[in-house]
Amino acid sequence: MLKKGLAILLGSLLIALGVNYFVIPNHLVDGGIMGIGLIAKYAFGAQPGLTIILISIPLYALAFFYNRTYFFNGIHGLLVSSFFIDWFQPLSAWEPAPMLVSALIGGVMIGAGIGVMLHSEISTGGTDLIALIVSNITKVNAGVFIFLMDCVILLSGWLIIPEVTFFHSALMVVTIGVTTSMLLQYWR
Repeated sequence: MLKKGLAILLGSLLIALGVNYFVIPNHLVDGGIMGIGLIAKYAFGAQPGLTIILISIPLYALAFFYNRTYFFNGIHGLLVSSFFIDWFQPLSAWEPAPMLVSALIGGVMIGAGIGVMLHSEISTGGTDLIALIVSNITKVNAGVFIFLMDCVILLSGWLIIPEVTFFHSALMVVTIGVTTSMLLQYWR
């Protein structure tokens, strides 16, 4: 229990710092529910963490009835990481790093945060929940569904928000995936 609690805190802290210091100041977009939260921030000035929670409610309701393990392993990570994202939002007003540096370092920080949580069997939920459920039904790898949803969200962000740079956002998403995969492979 203590290990999971520390993983949630450390992972959420890394994600929140990466999002607020590197991602938001440069108008980068992530995939998944976090990407939707960022698009809502850029387009409407919404709190990204709160948006992530609100959008996740139906997904968690589905997970609760479909597979309670998915629900319980994700709800704490979702709530703490979303709270930290909004709590650390004043960092986004600081002078940002250059966009390429932000895409890479932000991607490493977010990927490390996700990796720390996944290593302790915790997730931040979101589209990962949908992918796991659809994967169980169709027997297609969940990574395929996550990739497709991330692509749709990235393209949406690029089309809706002119300040979003598709190349740097895509580079950040790849960096997140590589960092997460490398950490999980290292800990095996």
